[in-house]
Amino acid sequence: MAEGETSLNGLELSKRWRDAADCGAEMLCFVVEQVPQIYCLEVESNSQEEEEVVQSRLLQPLEWFLFGEDPQAGLEKLQQGSASSQLCGRVFKEGETVYSCRDCAIDPTCVLCMDCFQDSVHKGHRYKMHASSGGGFCDCGDLEAWKTGPCCSKHDPGAATAMETPGLHERAQKLFQVLLRYATDLLVWEESYELAAELQPRVKEDTYYCVLYNDEHHSYDHVIYTLQRSVQCDHSEAHTHTALIDKEGRRAVKRGKLRSCQQAKDLIRSHSEHISLQPLRVEILHSAVMAHQSFAMRLGAWFQQIIGYSVGFRQVFCQVALEPSSEGDQPSLISRLMLHDSRLYKGARKFIHELIFCSLLMETEYKRRFAIEFTKHYKQLQKDYTLDDHERSISITALSVQIFTVPTLARQLIEEGNVIKVIVDTVMELLSEHLDANHRFHFQGYNSDKFFRIQVIFHDLRYILISKPSVWTEELRTQFLEGFRVFLGLLHCMQGMEEVKRQFGQHIEVEPEWEAGFSIQRQLRHILVMFQDWCSSDETVLLLSFRECHRALMRCNNQPFQSEATDYYMCKHILHVSPYKVSQEPVSIHLPISRALAGLYVQLCYTGAVKRLHEFLDPSCDFTWFAEHPLRCVVLAAQVSAEMWRRNGLSLVSQVYYYHDVKCRDEMFDKDVIMLQIAASKMDPNHFIMLILQRFELFDVFNGSLASKDQELLKQWNRLTEEMLYLLIIIVGERYVPGISHVTKEDVTMREVIHLLCIQPMAHSSLVKGLPENESHETGLETVIPKVATFKKPGVSGHGLYEVKKECLPEFNPFFFHYSKSQHSKAEDAQKKRRTQEGSDKALRPPVPPPFCPAFSSIVHLLCCDILIHILRRVLQRAVEDRATYWTEAMIQRVPFACISLPLGLLEEKAQLGASTVEQVTFDFSLKARTIGSEHRKSVFHLLSKMTALPSLEAQKDMIKWTLQMFEMVKCLREKSSPAASMSVEQTKPEEIVPDKDKAERKRKAEAAKLHRQKIMAQMSAMQKNFIESHKMLYDNMETIDCAMELGELCVAVGPQRGSTPAEREVLTCILCQEEQEVQARSPAMVLTACVQRSTVLTQCRGKTLANNETMYPLFMPPDLAVGTHTGSCGHVMHATCWQKYFEAVQNTTRNRLHAELIIDLENGEYMCPLCKSLCNTVVPLIPLEPLTLNYENAELVGQLLTLPRWIQILSARIKGLNHLSGENTALCGEGQPDFRSILSFGVKEPRKYSDSIAEMLVVCATTVHRVGLQTGPNELCPAVPVMSWNTCAFTIQAIENLLQEEDKTLFGSLQNRQVGQIDYRGGTVLDQFSPIPSEGFITVTLLSFSASLLPTMSSESTPSILEVDFFHLLVGLVLAIPALYQEEAVDLQPSAVSSAYNHLYILHLVTMAHMVQVLLSSTDDTAVFGGEEGEAERAAAELYAAVSQCTGGSDVSGSSVADRVRRGVTPFLRCAALFFNCLTGVPPPEELSSTTGRYLRALCSYLALPCDVFQLFQEHRGTVFPLLQRWCGHPAVTKALKGEMQTISYPRKRNRLIELPEDYSALLNQASHFQCPNSTDDERKHPTLCLFCGTILCSQSTCCHSQLDGEEVGACTAHAATCGAGVGMFLRIRECEMVLMASKTRGSTYPAPYLDDYGETDPQLGRGNPLHLCPERYRKLHQLWQQHCILEEIARSLEVVNVMFAFEWQML
Repeated sequence: MAEGETSLNGLELSKRWRDAADCGAEMLCFVVEQVPQIYCLEVESNSQEEEEVVQSRLLQPLEWFLFGEDPQAGLEKLQQGSASSQLCGRVFKEGETVYSCRDCAIDPTCVLCMDCFQDSVHKGHRYKMHASSGGGFCDCGDLEAWKTGPCCSKHDPGAATAMETPGLHERAQKLFQVLLRYATDLLVWEESYELAAELQPRVKEDTYYCVLYNDEHHSYDHVIYTLQRSVQCDHSEAHTHTALIDKEGRRAVKRGKLRSCQQAKDLIRSHSEHISLQPLRVEILHSAVMAHQSFAMRLGAWFQQIIGYSVGFRQVFCQVALEPSSEGDQPSLISRLMLHDSRLYKGARKFIHELIFCSLLMETEYKRRFAIEFTKHYKQLQKDYTLDDHERSISITALSVQIFTVPTLARQLIEEGNVIKVIVDTVMELLSEHLDANHRFHFQGYNSDKFFRIQVIFHDLRYILISKPSVWTEELRTQFLEGFRVFLGLLHCMQGMEEVKRQFGQHIEVEPEWEAGFSIQRQLRHILVMFQDWCSSDETVLLLSFRECHRALMRCNNQPFQSEATDYYMCKHILHVSPYKVSQEPVSIHLPISRALAGLYVQLCYTGAVKRLHEFLDPSCDFTWFAEHPLRCVVLAAQVSAEMWRRNGLSLVSQVYYYHDVKCRDEMFDKDVIMLQIAASKMDPNHFIMLILQRFELFDVFNGSLASKDQELLKQWNRLTEEMLYLLIIIVGERYVPGISHVTKEDVTMREVIHLLCIQPMAHSSLVKGLPENESHETGLETVIPKVATFKKPGVSGHGLYEVKKECLPEFNPFFFHYSKSQHSKAEDAQKKRRTQEGSDKALRPPVPPPFCPAFSSIVHLLCCDILIHILRRVLQRAVEDRATYWTEAMIQRVPFACISLPLGLLEEKAQLGASTVEQVTFDFSLKARTIGSEHRKSVFHLLSKMTALPSLEAQKDMIKWTLQMFEMVKCLREKSSPAASMSVEQTKPEEIVPDKDKAERKRKAEAAKLHRQKIMAQMSAMQKNFIESHKMLYDNMETIDCAMELGELCVAVGPQRGSTPAEREVLTCILCQEEQEVQARSPAMVLTACVQRSTVLTQCRGKTLANNETMYPLFMPPDLAVGTHTGSCGHVMHATCWQKYFEAVQNTTRNRLHAELIIDLENGEYMCPLCKSLCNTVVPLIPLEPLTLNYENAELVGQLLTLPRWIQILSARIKGLNHLSGENTALCGEGQPDFRSILSFGVKEPRKYSDSIAEMLVVCATTVHRVGLQTGPNELCPAVPVMSWNTCAFTIQAIENLLQEEDKTLFGSLQNRQVGQIDYRGGTVLDQFSPIPSEGFITVTLLSFSASLLPTMSSESTPSILEVDFFHLLVGLVLAIPALYQEEAVDLQPSAVSSAYNHLYILHLVTMAHMVQVLLSSTDDTAVFGGEEGEAERAAAELYAAVSQCTGGSDVSGSSVADRVRRGVTPFLRCAALFFNCLTGVPPPEELSSTTGRYLRALCSYLALPCDVFQLFQEHRGTVFPLLQRWCGHPAVTKALKGEMQTISYPRKRNRLIELPEDYSALLNQASHFQCPNSTDDERKHPTLCLFCGTILCSQSTCCHSQLDGEEVGACTAHAATCGAGVGMFLRIRECEMVLMASKTRGSTYPAPYLDDYGETDPQLGRGNPLHLCPERYRKLHQLWQQHCILEEIARSLEVVNVMFAFEWQML
């Protein structure tokens, strides 16, 4: 339809609707008529065409009606005075990065989108970032979400736009009423074949759809398989169907008659039942139903578009959505949609949620009304969710976080809807099926999925309580207390649940269920604290809550005493209590009401409200009853530690572990300790300790009425005694709780951190894990850590560590109650070691604890009560007695526990004496410790004194001595002695109190150490003399060598002046058999482990690939070095036979290993180095350099005859002659043109002979290089085998030179061992690699091609120009191939030393000159670098440039510019040539090349027998070179390049680096947030992945970007790595903050990203969410990993360490 016709139609329709009596009915009739004509006309409709028709025929008329005029004109009028919305409201997709400010957010659920965060003040604050689970929205602009900075710069508060156009409000209201009701009716419609009466089409067609729905029971593969079998579609079509079903929630898989659709439905159900017990959900829908539901979904996006135009539209829409239905029994439209949410498919749910986000949650008043509606239906919504199988992120219940976290809304919902009661009632109703006969929870056989969904409801309770009120109203008090009573009802069902009873005789057969109970406990952990915080904010509420909690505890039916009370006697004290044994009676670890009561009591003490407690609670209540259950729980943990419950299995051990674990302890173990401290403060001290003895089942042991010879029983008693004493230490000494003593939360955190760091230095993340989190997931670590620790930055690996400050060490308590056994042992050992290093004694003195608050001050009297003195006497007496029946190792272990109790009492007494007079102090611990039992010299003091002489207590001697000093100090204070005297006792140095025996022992050890050192020095001196004697010849020859070096003989590697090859005897040790062998040509081969791989490290055109059928490669390496073959080695040596045995063993053992193919590719000969575990795929045989000394006189005579022109003629004749040899003998030519045998007249010799073993290993190495480099099958007879060997030699040297240049290291003297291994033997190896391979004919052809590139007289049409060849590869190829010209039919010959010298010299000269011309032709920089007068070199350079310009038609430039340009361009080539000839000849380089000082280029030229000024080459060989120059420049490719028609490479080549990364990681996340997949238009979650080689962002792990590689489907990263890195890839997964290393289609591994937080730690998956910054050192290490070709090795090592159970499909990345 044309645009004018559409507008006219829209205008007429809108007028007709406005004039109609019932315009709503008219619009609905129009929709009913049009929709079936547009939607569902065929199986696969064109979405773009369908959208255009919908827009023109349906939506445009509706917009005409809304605006009353042309929609475009109406919209412009509407937006003229409008301002941007204050609320952002961006709805997050799954995986989208969101930010939360730790300084300003009201709670952790307040988050910002990427754009708002970048434009907000929070970017400079302490923020966290994480991936959204989907469903939330940006809180920018919400004043209640932020303490400061609620708006970014884009969402500053703006004025709301009123709807001033006459009638616009009424039309919008009518339109929304009709369309929203229409959409709602269709989305909740449950009839498959019929529509509602008003939506019935005039003619009903017999067309149906078979619709398949998404579920969480079947996998992708299951659905694809079912569709292929049921609806006869191929795999690709089935995959498309499945992907859309997963995305949208449903998909029509068949269109046709009712019968055919029914058949498809039955087949789908039957096939899916074969795979899973539950069949797929399939429905048959009439085409009209399907069409109207499709349009209803389209209306969702249209609604969002319209209400986004204006605040007025949004308010009208909210009003329509929330208005009550005209029908009395129907709720509002939005309530209907909410109540049907669990029955809707995924796409419909998203439609509803997004509509609510952009409308109801964007308006404060309507958000309040929606919250009331949501609360009204809360219970039903949660019930539906528990039966649903979809994730919470697409459930309507996920909206609770948007409602309950708003402080004003939360309080209003408590006051008006009692939302706390609603939430808790919902939980109780859903968990009611798990209640037993005693009305306590029992979760045996629970449904884990349903239980998990029920647990989510606790999040809503936490959201409601997240902000405590500052002002309480009477209504808020009433409703809160009512909710708290209901919550106590929930705790009532948990109190004493899942009791356990000790198993005797037989081990338990079935482990009881325990995870469910602890899961609820963990969910309630923060909720309990938040309830206590709410209560503490109002004194009346706190007191009433305590009374309610006390009543709830009294109502519990697990009463503590089941039998009559009995009297127990000890030390003239009587305890009247009921008997109970934890080891025989049922006991539960779950006591939430008891612990809640303890928490409330501490709040009473903290706020001072405890003074009014008597008004609300009977003062005569029995605190023994309060302590009973927590004491049982502590005893249970002690008995489990004493291994008394071993037969109860691991379930109980796990419960006790979590009871003490940081995730649960603050509301379990800590609260039990507090309750025991409350009881201790209220009870008689003697009675309290007697109660503890009774419950620990030690009463009779310490009363002297029980004895046994059973070693197992004695061991249990000893362990229980330790635990009992430890508990007493905790009750008396652990006071770091606000309300128990005058400390703050910061003090508590500081103490926790100090004790964690006393174990060992820790990373920030480890400290966070060791600290309890509050409801906002904060630990308070950042506030206290600078006060107690110093930070050590990390290196290139590892992480930053915090070390405790020295001034904080006195706070260390060796019996810190949050230490586990292992932590206690580590901390004690670490501190004793530290004190020993400092020269101090090993006494770990306990710190002075803070004083108790008044309500707990009576606890200290436990230390001086008669029962404790009696216990200490018994423990110490057993330790000092010599009778074997009482002396066990376990008893000695108890002594430290007793000794720590003594200092606590002494410190307490000292503190009281220091603050008051002697008469006022009632604490008399030291007096009782001295007097009780003193008549028999068995007082505590006397027993301690005796213990100092026991050798078995050597470890505790320092502690005992310090305790005795404390006794003396307290005695002095009581007797009013001078403070100086007492201080002198305390400050006595350890050395002064060490007995003479200890001093003698130390002296003896020092003398022994001295004698040992003297013995070692004597042995080293003898070894040195023996070495000098054995190598006397070497020392004698040192002077001769020095003289030779001075003469310069050994500093030239090429030509007739070449230095001699030193004769060195090299003996190596096999790393497998450890036998030594000298490296000799005729000996069995010794091999070097090596790894051959394709490389793009040096490429100048990343992404270019080389086809195997290209004519130039591998014969000629292009100058862009697109893909090279690199051979690396770790430098370890083996016998060839040892390696072969090892390789066979590896193959046999690895084949049976799980996923072995991910680590090593056995089919391609891979193995791990036996020593360093480097990945290898071949070996390189070691060939010693042949000792060689030139006859310089003969060389000079030959040089007079063999000039460069003559050498070229002879070489050309030999090559042409070998190619056209007819078999006729030809005499050697004298004066005329040389024949093809003239080359032999300048010296030949017999070839060097090698052992069969070396020849075999040469073949192995050469064929591996050929196979890997050309990606072809192994073929040792292929003519390209020797060429590939030469190429890998050249490329490896270029890679090493590039790395040395990159790291600014000298050419010689800076090579690492592995680099020496890579090139040291390559020269000798590749020289002969073609020898065992019958390919001399091909080598002759190769030489012809090589020569043709330099000598145009021998060229053909296929010969490349000098701009299309890498001349270092050409140099290596020519030097290593030219000995093949000396082969004769009947005899094997090699060039003599003199012939080789001239061959190498002239090849180097020719190639160097050609490369210089190449540099000139490729350069575009004509600016002069140097000024001033030009010297001889500059004039020669200008002459060369003039000659080249004459051939090419260039312009004149200054000589200095040309000279500098050529020198810079040719230097890398000369450096590579120096490395190559050094390996080939073994001539040592001059010192200038091994240091950074001196004239570097002059020394380089001197070593290569080049003129000091390379331009002199053209002067020396003017007659020969200038004709060649004309032909070089006349090549058609050169002409194209000069015209700009062909791309050239500039020299020196640019060094490749990893891309530059931003310093702040949020910049990368911002880049990823704007990433658009090139092959997908949807907004589903993507995994943007950054290639660090080229900077391309890819869409990884997504089917939209799969492609074909070698006939196999691969992911985007794998396909990209194949072209960008020759199969090697280094990627950064941006949203996961994780590196991925790839080496092939099937091999890869993860690697830490180079981004660290402020604490020096990486953050994979953004788990911690701290701000991240680039670490240059780690990024440099990644760069080196790439440049050194170690990525493959790193992958293999990481996979070797990690035991992979399920293989990851790296090819799909």
